[in-house]
Amino acid sequence: MSAAAETRSEPTQAKTLTVAFVGNPNSGKTTLFNALTGLRQKVGNYAGVTVEKKEGKIRLQNGVAATLIDLPGLYSLTPQSPDERISRDVLMGLQPETPRPDVIVNVVDASNLERNLYFTSQLLDLGVPVVIALTMTDISDGLGSSLDAITLQKVLGVPVVDVSHGIRTGTVALLNTLSDSAQLTMPPPVWNVPETVKADIAALQQAIQNEQQLDERMAFAEAVSHLMIAETGEADHALKPALQKLVRQTQERLAADEIDFATLVVEARYTWIADVKAKVFPAATELQKPKRWGAFTATERIDRVVMHPIFGYVLFFVVMTILFQSIFTWATPLMDMVDAAIGAVKSFVTANMTEGVLRDLITEGILGGVGSTLIFLPQILIMFFFISLLEDTGYMARAAFLMDRVMSKVGLHGKSFIPLLSSFACAIPGIMAARTIGDRKARLITILVAPLMSCSARLPVYILLIGAFIPGRAVLTLGGKTLLTLPAFVMLTLYLLGMVAAFGIAWLFHRTLLKGVSPTFLMELPPYRLPRLRSVLLQMWERGWLFVVRAGQVILPISVVLWALLSYPQRLDLPMEQRKQHSYGGMIGRAIEPVIAPLGFDWKMGVGILASVAAREVFVSTMGTVYNVDEPESDAGGTSLQDKMRDDVDPRTGKKVWTPLVAISLLVYYVLAMQCISTVAIVRRETNGWKWALFQLGYMTALAWIVSFIVYQGGKLLGFG
Repeated sequence: MSAAAETRSEPTQAKTLTVAFVGNPNSGKTTLFNALTGLRQKVGNYAGVTVEKKEGKIRLQNGVAATLIDLPGLYSLTPQSPDERISRDVLMGLQPETPRPDVIVNVVDASNLERNLYFTSQLLDLGVPVVIALTMTDISDGLGSSLDAITLQKVLGVPVVDVSHGIRTGTVALLNTLSDSAQLTMPPPVWNVPETVKADIAALQQAIQNEQQLDERMAFAEAVSHLMIAETGEADHALKPALQKLVRQTQERLAADEIDFATLVVEARYTWIADVKAKVFPAATELQKPKRWGAFTATERIDRVVMHPIFGYVLFFVVMTILFQSIFTWATPLMDMVDAAIGAVKSFVTANMTEGVLRDLITEGILGGVGSTLIFLPQILIMFFFISLLEDTGYMARAAFLMDRVMSKVGLHGKSFIPLLSSFACAIPGIMAARTIGDRKARLITILVAPLMSCSARLPVYILLIGAFIPGRAVLTLGGKTLLTLPAFVMLTLYLLGMVAAFGIAWLFHRTLLKGVSPTFLMELPPYRLPRLRSVLLQMWERGWLFVVRAGQVILPISVVLWALLSYPQRLDLPMEQRKQHSYGGMIGRAIEPVIAPLGFDWKMGVGILASVAAREVFVSTMGTVYNVDEPESDAGGTSLQDKMRDDVDPRTGKKVWTPLVAISLLVYYVLAMQCISTVAIVRRETNGWKWALFQLGYMTALAWIVSFIVYQGGKLLGFG
């Protein structure tokens, strides 16, 4: 393209700037985005799809307001997955309800400059003002390649900001640059278009301009991208039929002339990249082999242990054990504080409101239900603090590599690790993350087993039952100090049970319903880094706030409905302890009791199981409602709900309703059962029908019932009943 194709953005000082943050995975993009936006973030979904959209509001140094968009990490504008397609569409202004960016911040990893610059060359094609945020120059220096940022800025023709040396200094410099970046004049495409395909690109470019009303630069980028998509064998259904036909005809003509379009374009871009590298790295350093010291050697030495085929798994088990032990050890004082605060609110309401239905609704329905769930917020915060810490250090990528060795043997794709790992937080984003898996059968197997990973919604159920019925005795001690307690061991076992079940079911499906060969898994291992506390705390806050919001949006209305079902009809002619049993809720529970009795469950647990189909954590609020209706608050130590569950006696037999064996049986049920209607809906959407969603619901429910039956009845035979 000629210099006439240069574009200049219109001044945007009178409106809010839209700034897109893009970069390769593990380039430090999200860390930089979090540092700039802090708590001023909003998380949602892009219009019409389930890909996550994260935005943040800031004000630049010149006073102009800016909306920052954190796009999914990607290596190329040639999309291979829904996440990559969304990123491309946002950058090109083709995503509904998301304005085309005024500025693109391209986060570039200086220690992997060659690979990062490939993506940069595609961004420069767009004609949108680009600012390079250079990360990990300290690691590049350690490898013996000192990057000259000033020269890089001259070569690229766009601003380059080094944000590696102190996040505060880097963000200030970046904000200063962004203030005037929307008025940048962009150079023409930096790479030389091969002569053999120049006419074909120009013809498609003109057709795209006519059909989509894009400017010349955007149309050029779109033309190259669509021809690259054709090379991968994927049809771009976003194009109109006439353009799809032109893309196919162009590709067929090039193939007939034995012209490999993709290879020519890739080679042309890397020729430009080689020229850039020769200019920005001092010649003496570039000719040297990387020095084997500093960060490079430290990473290698750590990986010899972390990635070891034996010690790597031992370390993984130790890390997980520390995580679960901390959940019980550190959270107890904070849980007591939350419990005391909820109790104080109850006492205040009781003392200041007239006795009646409204007071009962607030104290027993709302505070008894939602309050029982919020008590576990400290443990959820601690869990996500450690998970964020492990992600920031680079350890989670190593865990993915380790788990691939296991997953490949059961038929799961290596890319399944990220969806399965995400499912520990919530199965819904985990299932959506399976879109990155190209093989249909491997993707479907991943979707079917993802809900078996113990999500954060199960955590309140685990904590409630373990805290109430598993004694806090030591399992592992050293020098008189307790390293592992029985509750933490049981918690770890539950998570391992979910993983074993997922791998076992995946192995079964891979050899029966969905036979196939898992593709090779390639992944990049980021260098080890010191975690940024601000970023870790922000991610912990986001997850904790989502839990609180969920308590308000899901648990609160269900708690109110359950309170009504368990309060009416008001059988004043019956003794207090029998009124709930004869309420509408009690009738429902007693109706399903014959089905769950072989698992050790009574009608109260049945009500909890039915209610928690909406969301697993609703079981806790249901128990809070059940055990607070018409019952005085316990003064015993610990949470009052756990005390009441321990003291509950079946009037028909005179025996305790809850025993450790019953609790273990119920825990196993919650590990294996679906119990989440939102997940069922997402599976239906991701698989384009109800077939696999209903199959998943059926097999997980049956699996949970059978294993819980074996646990309970087997325990009774062994004398644990």
